[in-house]
Amino acid sequence: MNLSLSDLAPPVRWTSPGQIAPIVEEPQLPEAWWQAIPLDRACAIVGTQTVAGHLADLAVACWGHLLLGDILPLLRFSDPAEAERTPESLGKDVVQKLFIGVFERLLEPAPDAVPVPVPSRPDKPLPEVIDELFAALDDRQRAIARDRLYAAQRATLDELAQRFSVTRERIRQIERDLRDHVEAWLGGAQAAALVAHVAWLRTRLGSAVPADDLQAAVPWHRTELRTLGIPVWRFVRTLLTGYEQSDGWLVAGGADELREKTRQLFADGPRPLGEAVSMVAQLGVREDVAERWILAVPQLRVLGQHVVPWPRSINEKAEAVLAVAGGPLSPEEIQERIGEDYSLVGIRNQLTADERFRRIDRNKYGLTRWGGDEYLGIREMIAREIERAGGEASVSTIVTNLTSKYDVSESSVRAYSGGPGFERTQRGWIRVAGTSGGGEAEPYQPRKDVSETRRSFRSRDGRWWHRVDINAEHLRGSGSPLPTGFAAYLGMAPGGQLTASVPSGDVVISWHNQPTMGSIRNVLAEFKAGEGDHVFLTVSDGGELLTRYLPAAPVGMPPVNRALYLIGYTAPVSSEIEGLRLIGARIGLPDTATREEILGRLRERGDRDILGFLGG
Repeated sequence: MNLSLSDLAPPVRWTSPGQIAPIVEEPQLPEAWWQAIPLDRACAIVGTQTVAGHLADLAVACWGHLLLGDILPLLRFSDPAEAERTPESLGKDVVQKLFIGVFERLLEPAPDAVPVPVPSRPDKPLPEVIDELFAALDDRQRAIARDRLYAAQRATLDELAQRFSVTRERIRQIERDLRDHVEAWLGGAQAAALVAHVAWLRTRLGSAVPADDLQAAVPWHRTELRTLGIPVWRFVRTLLTGYEQSDGWLVAGGADELREKTRQLFADGPRPLGEAVSMVAQLGVREDVAERWILAVPQLRVLGQHVVPWPRSINEKAEAVLAVAGGPLSPEEIQERIGEDYSLVGIRNQLTADERFRRIDRNKYGLTRWGGDEYLGIREMIAREIERAGGEASVSTIVTNLTSKYDVSESSVRAYSGGPGFERTQRGWIRVAGTSGGGEAEPYQPRKDVSETRRSFRSRDGRWWHRVDINAEHLRGSGSPLPTGFAAYLGMAPGGQLTASVPSGDVVISWHNQPTMGSIRNVLAEFKAGEGDHVFLTVSDGGELLTRYLPAAPVGMPPVNRALYLIGYTAPVSSEIEGLRLIGARIGLPDTATREEILGRLRERGDRDILGFLGG
């Protein structure tokens, strides 16, 4: 015998030596013995049981999802039933016994008196050999084979029964007899070359391969069988038992199972593409098709020469994009690299609201785990520089620090330094207005808390939002008043000013006689908003204006749902009790609040529109 273990077990050739060696190294055998020396020599040195044990260890550790017949094709002849099982289902001991049986039969010398003939490759091409199988059938049998057993679109039993004027059960019986006839023929000497070809195909295809590869595996696969009028590959496909066709792929075992195993390889985050291909090859997928297999697996994507988990959430997609980039990106760059139908406004809102992300610069975001200072807006960063300096700081130092770290201009920093919120202490030095030299300040206390403020609602993450009912003035670009309770929640006080950034330009909120929000016409234009629509807005800790748009409620919406719509809740509810509980939570009441307590709070706040839909 001149066959090594890798000749008899194809997955040994697919798997990288670095993965094989730690499992099957044997001190009595040379390095890489599984491909360096014949099997009979290895068995003579360490014993058949040891060699079979090493292969069983490999099967359990590396190829648990493969069929045993794919790991050791000879097992399909000696034990066809067990060949359709997997190492995971049988366990190492049973697998080792099956391998021992194959090796012992293979190594057993033939009796001198009864030489065993070795079937030679027929002189005829294999398509002609297959044609001889079907030439012996009658026209009806060949039609059933062509149109049902080996057809791309299988004819139904009823269609065939009507065509040949027999019962459905008769067609089923002929089909069953045909299968038995082909199975018996495959066990004979005349089919030995075809059986060997199918065994070779399994080594060629691996555990997953594009279905078209079967047609192109050898030129004669595309040859048409004269007796059936179908290409040879379609008949050969039926002999590849254990392969499932799924979404244009032939997959050994279960396609869903192999996809899940592939996904699990990247559960810990992005991997370079070259490394990812090697990892997938360990599952039995050929390296030349591994990248295509990765792309065919849902929730995986090749991004920037890395394979990344690609779940449904926009947040996780943005996290993957940043992880591959290795540095901050703008929302526009993140949107481009995601490459799907997500709005820029939605991406900005998620980057601002999710704690996994940190605003690194005026228009750059990174991952929080990278560390570093957060960009807070010019006014807030000036206050941070003053706090770090102990309560007072030189304007020149503040300008140098901020312009060197962030994409802000010197003129902007100096303008904010001299504006509301800061006061001069000595020439060129400032502190936060209303503080002592140590930086302490008394927060402004509004007459009404935000929970008692009309059209202000709390989201599940604890953030408060204010509803703006859009009218013609908003669409024309006029400013609009904000309730003092909501403005104080944003950290403002009389005489102060807050600049909230949006992609289309900043929105300024100032507080002179009363809090006033500047024009949001550009924001409304992005949503194509009209009169009667609603926009819920708030300002993030990083100084971004977060918005959520709701069109005017559809006609005919039930009253409870209409009331919920005005707090920004659009999902259906099962009862008025559930709706009241949701409204109570959005206006700052506990879950135990009664109906009267909720209606009473709405009256105090002035939310008469909501009360009207609740019969209050």
